[in-house]
Amino acid sequence: MSALTEVESVVIRFSGDSGDGMQLTGTQFSNTSAIMGNDIATFPDYPAEIRAPQGTIAGVSGFQIHFGSREIFTPGDEADMLVAFNPAALMVNLKDLKKGGTLLVNSDAFSDSKIAKAGFEANPLDSGELDGYQVIKVPIDSQTIEALKDIDLDTKSKKRCKNFYALGMTYFLYHREMQTTLEWIKEKFSDHPELLQANQTAMKAGAHFAETLEEVVSTYKVSSAKIDPGIYRQINGNTSTAWGFMRAAQAAKLPLFLGSYPITPASDILHELSKYKEFDVKTFQAEDEIAAICAAIGAGLAGSLAITTSSGPGIALKGEAIGMAISYEIPLVIVNVQRGGPSTGLPTKTEQSDLFQALYGRNGDAPLIIIAASRPNDCFDMAYEASRLALEHMSPVIMLTDGYIANGTEPWKIPDIDAHYAQIKHKMLDPNSVYTENWSWISRDPKTLVRDWAIPGMPGLEHRIGGLEKDFKTGNVSYDPANHQKMSDIRRDKIEAVKENIPLQEIEGEPSGDLLIISWGGTYGAVEMAMRALQKEGKKISLIHLRYLNPMPKNVGEIIKNYKKVIIPELNMGQMVHIINAKFGCNAIGYNKVQGLPFKISELKSAFTQALNEV
Repeated sequence: MSALTEVESVVIRFSGDSGDGMQLTGTQFSNTSAIMGNDIATFPDYPAEIRAPQGTIAGVSGFQIHFGSREIFTPGDEADMLVAFNPAALMVNLKDLKKGGTLLVNSDAFSDSKIAKAGFEANPLDSGELDGYQVIKVPIDSQTIEALKDIDLDTKSKKRCKNFYALGMTYFLYHREMQTTLEWIKEKFSDHPELLQANQTAMKAGAHFAETLEEVVSTYKVSSAKIDPGIYRQINGNTSTAWGFMRAAQAAKLPLFLGSYPITPASDILHELSKYKEFDVKTFQAEDEIAAICAAIGAGLAGSLAITTSSGPGIALKGEAIGMAISYEIPLVIVNVQRGGPSTGLPTKTEQSDLFQALYGRNGDAPLIIIAASRPNDCFDMAYEASRLALEHMSPVIMLTDGYIANGTEPWKIPDIDAHYAQIKHKMLDPNSVYTENWSWISRDPKTLVRDWAIPGMPGLEHRIGGLEKDFKTGNVSYDPANHQKMSDIRRDKIEAVKENIPLQEIEGEPSGDLLIISWGGTYGAVEMAMRALQKEGKKISLIHLRYLNPMPKNVGEIIKNYKKVIIPELNMGQMVHIINAKFGCNAIGYNKVQGLPFKISELKSAFTQALNEV
């Protein structure tokens, strides 16, 4: 009987060919862990090639889960356990396995041809390069087929159950309960009894085999986390974003319209919203990105909460239409789920290199509101907030997320909707309740500079609209130089006025000290954990994580002045650091990474320590 070790948290990575079911396997493990009361964070890692050859590095698909008995902020740095279904998966991921960690390999996949295809010079299972790891070599393919010998399925179908065989092994090793997954299999394959029986049998066989393994020196237990009481569900960033928009439309008492063109990693927002026609949600899958945003602009003109979703390449195509929406001064939310660039770049990998694009990626001086989500469960709040600001300020809003946030999952405590997301006020006019004889489209609130929202075609609310410059007083087309200056000033000042309608920036840590970290977007979890580790060492280090990027909260400049040094970690070549230095002249330094991967806590801790040593 193996020893039982209780640990605070564990990181497991499942990896194999894109057809091996790694995303399904990881999702089932994370769902089970969540139901068992652990806090979790996940990171699916998809191959960029749609049909990469089997057994190649280009076709490797992975899923990492970090679960524990404490609050979990990231999917983890190095893995405690790697499940590698073939040599390519081992080649790609071995560098991220802790020394002394557990390596479960499918030895059936280590044929000479597959070993060579993955780039190994010799069989790594025999060459000694796995010394220092706890290696569990299991012929998963053949043992799965043997376990299913009495089930009436062809060999290929039986072999496809191998991911559940491996899942059963990991369930035993980490004391996971199988019932949740057994129920899921029962529901998923209710119309295919042979597949139902095969997958359930394979998982149970894998757990039984793990129990009898002589190589296993220890199994692990992770207790439930102490979390705030409430109702939780596991959610990813794209689903969270979609739900935030639905709630915003309900709070504003408006229909919701999404005009979108499929693009990785944003497509799931379109897929999710298309399920909810009963909530007055209309989704339009356009023929291209330009048609998608133009349809959304039309819906915004007609009185809907209008959304368009894309990633960096699609936002580039939408640039002229975004400028047109700024000229129209209508509410519109543009979601950019960032990925690696430039051009087509890294379609399935994360990055946050579109900040300059969001700020400046249009012809002319065309300012708009920009916000950014920090975690998968934060996407609900920020989608709601993007909608609120768009409607209350009659302006397009860009909401930035990224592939890491969009595909990652974590527990989400379902909020009190009526208490925190009750009502969004907007500027839409009712032709029956206004005196329309002297109404002018161009009339503005003197404080916020926000114009009225008049729906075209309503008697008394007729007005011109278009991309050409408008006269400040009449709304007619104007080429007057002084008028263009005035309208440009108004567009700028209107966005600056948003500062009065967003919260002040909060500080995590002391209000003054040696080092201030400024972060934004999906880097939050790793930055937070690195900062906490250094605070425990007595370092005078604090964090402000920006969710409102344009305009920034009005106290940001005052906060920065109270620290000796500022560092800004970003998954780009240094965009926010340029913006902060331009705005506040604080000589901030950057720490940058563009590898298609999120930050590790360890690398951030090293960077922050070096910055502290230079104070």
